[in-house]
Amino acid sequence: MATITAYPFLRHLRAGTTGHVLQLRDGRVVRSGTGLAFWFRPLTAVLSEVPVDDRELPVVAHARTADLQQVTAQVTVSYRFTQPELAAERLDFGIDPRTGQWTASPLEQVGQLLGELATGHVMDAVAGLTLREAVSVATGPLGERVGAALGADARLTAGLAVLGVRIRSVRADADLEKALQTPAREAAQTEADRSTYERRAKAVERERAIAENELANRIELATREKQLVTQEGANARARAEEAAAAALIDERSKAERRRLVTDASVEATRAVGQAEADAETARLAAAATVSTEVLQVLALRELAAHLPAIGSLTLTPDVLTGALAALGVRKEA
Repeated sequence: MATITAYPFLRHLRAGTTGHVLQLRDGRVVRSGTGLAFWFRPLTAVLSEVPVDDRELPVVAHARTADLQQVTAQVTVSYRFTQPELAAERLDFGIDPRTGQWTASPLEQVGQLLGELATGHVMDAVAGLTLREAVSVATGPLGERVGAALGADARLTAGLAVLGVRIRSVRADADLEKALQTPAREAAQTEADRSTYERRAKAVERERAIAENELANRIELATREKQLVTQEGANARARAEEAAAAALIDERSKAERRRLVTDASVEATRAVGQAEADAETARLAAAATVSTEVLQVLALRELAAHLPAIGSLTLTPDVLTGALAALGVRKEA
């Protein structure tokens, strides 16, 4: 809004860059423009200020679809006053020369007019659609359609231009909207269930593959353990056979050595016996050529060699007499 400073008999007005100020005196335009600053006499000046910035008007439009269902559209209308002087002629934008405030409510009038027009065009656009089409149709083309209809409306002749219309949503009441959402929710739930079942089936398949892998590993380990036991048994048998063969060879070697020793002993015994036999034969042959007395002496010596040791010998006269008598008899003979 414009800022007005009061002085005695005069006033000073300073407008912003988004406010178009008009000063009239005696029904004639004295000044017109944005961002003005000037002095004026409050008793003779008529002032108006028209905003020239872009403005947005939110509108809630209620409409009925082709299948007689009620929907609510949230609409935002963007507009601007492109002809401020014309707008000042059609609407009351006059400001108080003391405070700079509007003396009327021009923006409320514009809002009411735009709201009614926008609601009417929304109703026309939705009337040809079913409920499902209305709530599922893209809001961009629908907003363009309503904006084009507003731009071509002959009732917007107060220097007002509609810059655009945005429809944020078109919704039915809660029960209808829930009923419309039910098939999509059921489809989504079905898809989620299918994904869950597929995930579970994959998990079961993976568990089965893991179990089969573990079973195959156990079978492989059991097979290898069996092979290991078989190999260890074969190795033990081979070691036992080798040990038995080595023991047999050792026993055979010992037996051969004993046999050789026995043969040598037999040969030695045979040789000794033969030597003794030969000595005895030689002795007998020698004895055949020796006299009887010599043989008796030799026999006594041999006998003496085998008699026990005699510490002392007592000769009685009877024994000595008999011996000497026997000796004398031999000499006579």
